[in-house]
Amino acid sequence: MGLARSTRLVAAEDRAAQVFDCVRAFLTLHRLSADPAHYAFAHEVVCNPTGVLAQSVGTMTEGGIRLSTRDIETLGGGHAESSNDPAPSDGLVAQTQMQVEGFTDMVRSMRAETADFGRDLAASATAMQGSANSDDLVRLTAVMLDRVRSAEARLQAATSEADQLREKLEEARGDARRDPLTGLPNRRAFEEAFAEHMARGTRLCLAVCDVDRFKRVNDQFGHSVGDRVLKAIAEALSTACDGHFVARYGGEEFVILFSNVDLATAHTTLESARLTVDAKRYRLRETDTPLGAVTFSAGLSPADVGEPLGAVFGRADKLLYAAKDGGRNQVRLA
Repeated sequence: MGLARSTRLVAAEDRAAQVFDCVRAFLTLHRLSADPAHYAFAHEVVCNPTGVLAQSVGTMTEGGIRLSTRDIETLGGGHAESSNDPAPSDGLVAQTQMQVEGFTDMVRSMRAETADFGRDLAASATAMQGSANSDDLVRLTAVMLDRVRSAEARLQAATSEADQLREKLEEARGDARRDPLTGLPNRRAFEEAFAEHMARGTRLCLAVCDVDRFKRVNDQFGHSVGDRVLKAIAEALSTACDGHFVARYGGEEFVILFSNVDLATAHTTLESARLTVDAKRYRLRETDTPLGAVTFSAGLSPADVGEPLGAVFGRADKLLYAAKDGGRNQVRLA
């Protein structure tokens, strides 16, 4: 093997190692498992840092916000293997898209027919002016009436199609802001709610909650049991924090926007939810086998007026890490 070829091979190996390290750092930073879909997504971002995908990732993660599996799917990164991370409502989106295309084709056809009808009407008017035959006048009038009735029928169909499309779009808009597993608002809805509250000057506290040792539940009992645990946590948080905005952020993470209360009141409410979850003892539905204690940790921080979401979330997220490092099953305050 020549010296030049050896040098190229060494350089290629060094480059591959650097890429692998960057991909691993990306997955670690965003707490993503190393499944093929996540790895391929990270590889594209790392290897094409000036591309559209990398720029989109930079915008979404500004302020220290982590990517979720849902974000990766939205950006075209494929589907993750875990059923605990919900996929978008592809069926409804595809159905709506087909309806949009069908409606567009219908309107285009009606426009063409309208243009043809206008030309025919002008020609018919000219013919009637030059004809004294009543039979010709009756025939031409009947032709025009048929064309008018046809246009009215197609217009009615187009109106009905538009109404159906409007309903589908409303349904898609609602689904795009709701987590299908727990029924809670999703990350997009949470971000919109935060922005709306900030615009109104609402007093806010933000909590970031994470189910403790959730991977062990999935690995030991399967994703279907993990899904049931997430539903139970969602219900407990919603009940204890009634009147406040509870959302599933992604995976086993939940976020809560406490509005118009001080930090102490938000803490008391969140502690009530934590104690409720801690007191429950779950069992497998099929075998009645004890699942063991299921708990969550949380970080809670107030938000200053006008403060960006990334700053508040980052602060609460660091407190969540402190709660995890401090033994889990606890709430840490700013």
